[in-house]
Amino acid sequence: MLDVIETITAKRDGRALSDTAIRSLISAYARGLVPDYQMSAFLMAAFLKGLSTRETTALTDCMLQSGIVLDFSGISGAKVDKHSTGGVGDKISLVLAPMAAACQVRVPMISGRALGHTGGTLDKLESIPGFSTDVDLARMRQQLGDLGVVMLGQTEEIAPADGLLYALRDVTATVDFIPFITASIMSKKLAEGLDGLVLDVKTGRGAFMKTRAAARDLAEMLVLLGEKFGVSTVAWLTNMDTPLGFKIGNWLEVEESIDCLTGCGPADVVSLSVQLCGEMLVLAKRADTVKQGKEIAQESIDSGRAFESLLNLVAAQGGDVSVIEHPSKRKRTVEPEPVCAPDHARGFVSDLDAFQLGLAATEMGTGRFTKEDEVDPEAGIVLHKRPGDAVIPNEELATFYTRKRALREQFAQTIRNAYSFKAKAPAAGNILIDRLSAEGWTHRS
Repeated sequence: MLDVIETITAKRDGRALSDTAIRSLISAYARGLVPDYQMSAFLMAAFLKGLSTRETTALTDCMLQSGIVLDFSGISGAKVDKHSTGGVGDKISLVLAPMAAACQVRVPMISGRALGHTGGTLDKLESIPGFSTDVDLARMRQQLGDLGVVMLGQTEEIAPADGLLYALRDVTATVDFIPFITASIMSKKLAEGLDGLVLDVKTGRGAFMKTRAAARDLAEMLVLLGEKFGVSTVAWLTNMDTPLGFKIGNWLEVEESIDCLTGCGPADVVSLSVQLCGEMLVLAKRADTVKQGKEIAQESIDSGRAFESLLNLVAAQGGDVSVIEHPSKRKRTVEPEPVCAPDHARGFVSDLDAFQLGLAATEMGTGRFTKEDEVDPEAGIVLHKRPGDAVIPNEELATFYTRKRALREQFAQTIRNAYSFKAKAPAAGNILIDRLSAEGWTHRS
């Protein structure tokens, strides 16, 4: 018999919980037998006193087992997915999933929505007219077998305990806790029935993990859990001090993803997508080395196969393929607003604050601060200048789109303040920082 008060008391006092105690608590909560006020007390006690690796493993397992675990063994080929911890302008999934499928990797990608200053893959996909991310499991299986890729939202059958706990964490100031983050991410990803998983753990101003030390701790826990559950897992720490690419916003990021898959996308987005695809190909045993995997990934872009894979994905999920083939066909109903450089802007752009731009874009309508907020597919920011670019006073730094016309001056000033300028060009940065696999860390900077 579960004694909820004893479980809360034990964790409050810093004692380790047995696997049985954790499993009983989460199972009872998922069945509605534990009220929110008691689970909130447990979440805060764990947040303050910590959870060991064993406790985190047990938490992940019971969240995973609260729903179904998919079995794609009847579909030929390795099933490999990617997960990002979230950033500004992060449209990598839109590029990577069809690219990997074009390279004969099966990609069953379950994604999330925007919350806070970071964008959400589902919101970006749904900015494509007609595109449905509401895919039932039978259709998911069929499409994965036919096309090699399916992109959908979390269903009620997959890790339902995670959905309940995440909603409670969001209102109890217990989101930013590595064991909870790990259990949330991995319970959903492990439920996909994967053979391999590539993780993009972002660090910097525009990331949830602001410091490299915190990002490394998270990556280590994620890789450890993946390997414990029999899924080959690789993580990259990547830089999120500045936004990815030039476009921030839902349809804007779809446009830039199309550019990447047709060979004319920004270098940082393309290079990161190709790197992660190379890792996926090795995990899927489609390449012997990451270098070879990257070559295969780049060839899928050069040959047009990756873009064709995107077209097939959009068509299969009800989207308007014509706006993917010709993005200008998607008519804009919001006028662009320019942001010009201040009088002191001489020399070069030396820095660009991803966090400030992410907050501004969210306020414009690209995302949501609460789950009830509406998302505007057209809202967002287009950057015309990035770090290293020469600049003069009154030159256009960026353009933004919003229906909140009364806030236009505020948005313009926030974007302008995100820029820094110096007489000398900054050294070129590397988006890739460190790589972690079961063998340990490599590529340290």
